[in-house]
Amino acid sequence: MIEHKTVSLADQVFAHLENDILSGKYQRGEVLTESRLSSELGVSRTPIREALRRLEQEHLIEESGKGSVVIGITEKDLKDIFLIREKLECMVASLAAENRTEEQLNELKETLELQEFYLSKQDAERIKYMDNKFHSTLYMLSGSMSFYDTLVPLHKKIQKYRMAAVQSKSRAAASVEEHRKIFEAIANKDASLASKFAKEHVKNAYNHIKGEN
Repeated sequence: MIEHKTVSLADQVFAHLENDILSGKYQRGEVLTESRLSSELGVSRTPIREALRRLEQEHLIEESGKGSVVIGITEKDLKDIFLIREKLECMVASLAAENRTEEQLNELKETLELQEFYLSKQDAERIKYMDNKFHSTLYMLSGSMSFYDTLVPLHKKIQKYRMAAVQSKSRAAASVEEHRKIFEAIANKDASLASKFAKEHVKNAYNHIKGEN
């Protein structure tokens, strides 16, 4: 059931459906109709129609004669996303080491420490949340909104795979340790090392996903 808040109803429906597609609730090939979604979400067809239009623009669904067919994230999409992240995140980490302020560094440290805390509690949902925050904070530390605006949506699109990763104790622990190395390089203003560790982190994440598939 969608709650009516200050954010437009169409925006709420879009965010809700986007999350359900990216998390894997709606599987690739599944058909979504306006009538079905109206019944499931308890809203009229108008905001649903607008949300479906936006989802089509994001290439997460495509129209068919029987409704909207879920595309989601294909293996090719996943490979491309990680290729882009590998190229860009090492640059972001390097810029973060050069441009970060003490206040920003403290925010990144707090996020990392919370991720380590939730790892000790084996709380996968909160580990994923803090993983999101670590990366978005890292992108912000670069000082470039262009990098931020490019990487945040890409990180979001692979949430189904990241959830599986944080539910793996060994990969979750390795990921947090990799974040620690990136943080320490940034704290020491070592741009080269920060770039190296960020690239390794993205490659390790992708290799884990390939091994799971």
